[in-house]
Amino acid sequence: MTCYYAFNGDADGLCALQQLRLVETQPATLVTGVKRDITLLRRIPGQGGDAVTVLDVSLHKNREDLLRLLEAGASVRYFDHHYAGTPPWHSLLEVHIDEAADVCTSILVDRHIGGRYRAWAVVAAFGDNLTEPARAMALQAGLNAQATAALEKLGICLNYNAYGESLEDLHCHPAELADLMMPFRDPASFIEQTEICAKLDAGYNEDMANARRVATRGSYREGIIVLPNEPWARRAIGVLTNELVQDRPGAALAILSPKASGGFTVSVRVPAESAVSAAEFCGGFETGGGRKSAGGINYLPEADLDRFTARFEARFGTR
Repeated sequence: MTCYYAFNGDADGLCALQQLRLVETQPATLVTGVKRDITLLRRIPGQGGDAVTVLDVSLHKNREDLLRLLEAGASVRYFDHHYAGTPPWHSLLEVHIDEAADVCTSILVDRHIGGRYRAWAVVAAFGDNLTEPARAMALQAGLNAQATAALEKLGICLNYNAYGESLEDLHCHPAELADLMMPFRDPASFIEQTEICAKLDAGYNEDMANARRVATRGSYREGIIVLPNEPWARRAIGVLTNELVQDRPGAALAILSPKASGGFTVSVRVPAESAVSAAEFCGGFETGGGRKSAGGINYLPEADLDRFTARFEARFGTR
């Protein structure tokens, strides 16, 4: 029997994993990658008796391999908040899915384990740009303003680290980062006692300084920004999108980062009150998906840029 944790390499996936590993101490194989690498179940061979836990990657995008694992006799637990479609019914499948706009995967895990390591869920919620739920949980956990601010910075930095076209773009492999986090029941101790947090913070500040300069010079169209083809831009795309959407409440935003191999990676944010969700909009493109207020397209061919722009303007009213 082999235990697997398949998790998104961003803040939410890492913190969901961290909460479970603090409760479940069995040895396990980690399966992860950059944030956009979400078809993780294809990497798990799976056989009878294996136990697979899936964290923060779309069931819709992994359905075929999920069914393969279940048919092979592996048991699967699935925690996620992205668009799932209708989950299959199977006696070996345990599903914890909630697509509400104010929920992330780490909040689902927090509920599952009874809030035992809530500070890690706070980190994840901040990283996923769920500022109000994060602050509410921080208050419930008895954290003061200074402690809450430190967890917010950590969440942003963990999320930032996951963005890149390949693992070579990242400052730290998500599996390595997960192992660095594992000994710490409290994220404040992780911040104080490891060097990686300072490294991520320094990288974040440098990359975001570059990204903000590009964003303030104007955009391809209002609401659509195209970044240069640079590693720092690939790392900054997600956190820049979250930052800019805070400055433009009520407006939709799309940021495109050129891929080294051609085409673009796209990050989309839409207002909570939008009639069209980010998941629905991005799902209209072959490699797109997401949740209600945040979504992305892993690969947008350059030839589809005009089609993307026209759809974005039609759906969200930019000019």
